[in-house]
Amino acid sequence: MKKQLLHTLCTFLLISTANLHAQKLENTFDELTKTLYETESPGLAVLVAQNDDILYRKAFGMANMELKVPMKPENVFELGSITKQFTAVAILMLMEEGKVDLQDAITKYIPDYPTDGKTITIHHLLNHTSGIKSYTEMGDLSSFAKNAKTPTELIDYFKNEPMDFDPGEEWHYSNSGYIVLGHIIEEVSGMTYADFIKKRVFEPLGMTNSYYGSKTRLIPNRANGYMPSEAGYRNADFISMTLPYAAGSLMSCVDDMFLWYKAVRDNTLISAESKAKAFTNTTLNNGETTNYGYGWQIDDINGVGSIEHGGGIFGYVTQGVYVPSEEVYVIILTNRNGNSPQRTAIKMAAHAIGKAFPSSEKAVSLSEAQLQKWVGNYAFENSVYRNITLENGSLYSQREGSEKLKLYPVSESTFHFENSFASYEFGTDNGKRTVLFSERINESKGMETDKKPATEKETISIDPKILVDYVGTYELQPGFSVAVTVKDNKLFAQATGQPEIEIFPEAKDTFFLKVVAAQLVFGRDEQGTVVEVTLKQSGQEMTGSKQ
Repeated sequence: MKKQLLHTLCTFLLISTANLHAQKLENTFDELTKTLYETESPGLAVLVAQNDDILYRKAFGMANMELKVPMKPENVFELGSITKQFTAVAILMLMEEGKVDLQDAITKYIPDYPTDGKTITIHHLLNHTSGIKSYTEMGDLSSFAKNAKTPTELIDYFKNEPMDFDPGEEWHYSNSGYIVLGHIIEEVSGMTYADFIKKRVFEPLGMTNSYYGSKTRLIPNRANGYMPSEAGYRNADFISMTLPYAAGSLMSCVDDMFLWYKAVRDNTLISAESKAKAFTNTTLNNGETTNYGYGWQIDDINGVGSIEHGGGIFGYVTQGVYVPSEEVYVIILTNRNGNSPQRTAIKMAAHAIGKAFPSSEKAVSLSEAQLQKWVGNYAFENSVYRNITLENGSLYSQREGSEKLKLYPVSESTFHFENSFASYEFGTDNGKRTVLFSERINESKGMETDKKPATEKETISIDPKILVDYVGTYELQPGFSVAVTVKDNKLFAQATGQPEIEIFPEAKDTFFLKVVAAQLVFGRDEQGTVVEVTLKQSGQEMTGSKQ
């Protein structure tokens, strides 16, 4: 009897501990999702799963603001560039059937495609190393996006543009590459891309609430898409779903995406060998890696490998994170631009695998002597200089030409940036101080230097009344926009997949960022109305119209 009682008590304690952990996890996820919506605003649906168990499934905000319809997990969203993983799997399915080879030149399927004498393969299209210019970077797409296009018409739109680089030499995200892939799927299968995905993917997996996108078809449980505006929000601009095509046209809900995750995990549509190709970090001709496979980004969460991809299209921003070793999957679908769920999805995955990112509340206490040990200027491999200073009992890091960021000590030599996934690991090498800068999978080593830090840019005064001129969403390319807002007489910008940051005026209509070396230059029409913005960074420029 005593033995049975003890067994019952142990079982009860185990169940209670598990319940407490689940409740704590739910509370954490609730807090994280609060950063993505406001009451009576566009919202989101989210699902977190481990193995076959759903750990968290909720919806927040409004699916339709005009009719005041609350969001529910069953709502259907446009996926944007998450579509690319479906396209990649479709190509791999055809490869396994012997209908395509990843080393096939695209001229095998489009004989008249101009390649400047270079060989562009399906492999290059899948991992964005083709050099084909992305059609979403070719001028103003506002009017172009409103008219239906065939795949051939889309290809004709960009095929004669000069190549950005020779195949395999560099990596540059190219929606054009996935348009070509969609055309190849149609040529080889004898079906339209929409029919192939429906009949070969959605139907076999039971994804009954997933579709090739349409603005005219009645889609049950469709969540309306919105964009920020001066008055709060407005309905998203119209885009013909023939334009994103195989690069971003699909629609789904979190429950169907859970089915997709399980199919990818279980090798239901393609073999484990083919999946490994999709999840392999691409290596360029010079030996550098790109952190991208076939339709998935390659990253890590506190040292644990992750496979990820987000999407953005007029009125919707999405993010999926898959941690294969822990069988954890997070999918967040939102129905508004300007507030990416990427960071939230990554944080949720980190909590689900028991490797949450350090917070300022868990910082350790170090003496001034321990902090002073790392003060100095450091030169990094990528020609970046960062200055470490000690102020009021805390270390601060300042990248040359940028603002100071507070550091929180996790140990005597490890520090994390405030509100960031970045960290420093200080040490010594041959008597010189060193620091390893890590931001998830990306790392860069710095050595102490006598070089003095550059002077920070000066800001100018600007009438707060003028700031409202700049408010709005600027679509630099489908899937990548910058939302500009005003708070407390200050101007803030938030790019897709990035946190909101303050921008500072240096001249009329010209603002600079302190966290990175970049500028936002606003353009006005003849009436003086702000109609566009140009992002200038690292010698490149991207211009987008105000939506």
